[in-house]
Amino acid sequence: MDIADRSIKNPLLKPTDLIAHHPSLKIECLLNPGVFTYENKVFLLIRVAEGIEQQKGETSLPTYKDDGTIQLISFANDDPKFNDTDKRIFIYDGDHYLSTLSHFRLLSSEDGTTFSEDINYPPILPKGSLEAFGIEDCRVSEIEGKYYLTYTQVSTNGVGVGLISTTDWKEFKRHGMILPPHNKDCALFTEKINGKFYALHRPSSPEIGGNYIWLAESPDLIHWGNHKCIVKTRTGMWDSVRVGAGASPIKTADGWLEIYHGADESNRYCLGAFLMDINNPSLVIARSDEPIMMPVAEYEKTGFFGNVVFTNGHIVQGDLLTIYYGASDEVICRADFSINQILKTLV
Repeated sequence: MDIADRSIKNPLLKPTDLIAHHPSLKIECLLNPGVFTYENKVFLLIRVAEGIEQQKGETSLPTYKDDGTIQLISFANDDPKFNDTDKRIFIYDGDHYLSTLSHFRLLSSEDGTTFSEDINYPPILPKGSLEAFGIEDCRVSEIEGKYYLTYTQVSTNGVGVGLISTTDWKEFKRHGMILPPHNKDCALFTEKINGKFYALHRPSSPEIGGNYIWLAESPDLIHWGNHKCIVKTRTGMWDSVRVGAGASPIKTADGWLEIYHGADESNRYCLGAFLMDINNPSLVIARSDEPIMMPVAEYEKTGFFGNVVFTNGHIVQGDLLTIYYGASDEVICRADFSINQILKTLV
């Protein structure tokens, strides 16, 4: 079941709409924006993935050094230690490298559809050894008058969750890695529950367990504990291999509604939803049997990595839920939903 009302202007943004921030790189794809409202505008905090123009016979990739400069690493394509079967991740002698280097760019819109960059809002670039392979998939949560950015930090040490805060989108405070590898897909609840902050996150366990959604609580948004696994993959269903949280849960009269992504054995990514108890979010009281959105449009089925719809940002206006999502790991799109209609699909 697909109940998404896609914008007729999709894709809203494509790689050619922006300019690479470094002269030696080119933009390969735009992905999965964080979304927020500020100064009566809708803002997208877009993940921009940049790569290298490849030369014949070798593969090159960019990384950040500790001082913030970019260095290139190259591999001979015929080297038996080099594996490029997945164009997103290269493997050399057992070590993993990303084929692109990601940072965040701020684009704004007055109508929620036509977006442009403003030089007054600078990009957010990777910083330090824990972000040597870039920063990815930011969720933005407004809590008690401040914006918090939970995002993925990527390096040779693994994939963990970083936290940045801001009030004006010009000056940023970095709080470091709040959840260590391997962890991602961290979405903060936008208000305290029984005096505590809560977050959804996704640790990964390749041998025992899996890629499941967990809940954690905190007194200060920095120190997290009392972790509980609340949503697992389901064999034979659309979310059989991995699940992960989208943006901040939405407070409704029925409970906390979370839009999440699920992937199956063919790496087809769809969106679904689950509902948590309003006072105890560790209790999941309903969940999608079928996706509420599937990759059915051509721009969702073909691209840098096809058959993908993936969101970690939305705007809520009464019953209207507007999600901004990445399609095929390449372009940015918009779709509208009725929150009540989503709730009726849950079982």
